[in-house]
Amino acid sequence: MAGLASITGYNIQNIAGAAQPQSPAAEHRYWYQWYFHTERGVAGLTANRGPLCRLLWELWSPNYHFDDADYAKTAASFDNPDFVPVVIQSYRHRYGNAPGDPQYAEVEARLAARPAIPVPTIVLHGAADGVGPVAGSEGHARHFTGPYSREVIPVAGHFLPREAPDAVVKAVRELGEG
Repeated sequence: MAGLASITGYNIQNIAGAAQPQSPAAEHRYWYQWYFHTERGVAGLTANRGPLCRLLWELWSPNYHFDDADYAKTAASFDNPDFVPVVIQSYRHRYGNAPGDPQYAEVEARLAARPAIPVPTIVLHGAADGVGPVAGSEGHARHFTGPYSREVIPVAGHFLPREAPDAVVKAVRELGEG
């Protein structure tokens, strides 16, 4: 059986609606996304990618206590020469402030319709997610037409595969057994 284990709910970005203001609390959580829309943000990410990304990890998952060695394993990937351009393009594109890749225009047009997802789905959402609070996925069932369930993972934040790997594995296995 095919299925979807989704972290934080329905994850098809609403680029057309992205220009609409969000609550002040949401805008505060997205500060880094707006920072990346500026040349200062590009320079800041380029010069401080390790410390900046570590700060984001701490904000996104405030209860996730990782050590320097654990962080260093991932931080090495930030030295990839494509890291900064890809990050900047991603955050600018999701708000309609940078073009998408023309080869994906047809796919983007289909996704812009925000289609329903028909496969069995288990949504996992960290109770302490510093980017997307748990209330954000409460109404997401409307985006799924197959069997759907949602589980809030206590204490965990934005990095569920790292913070609650057993819950993620359980959801994947449950979908595979269905």
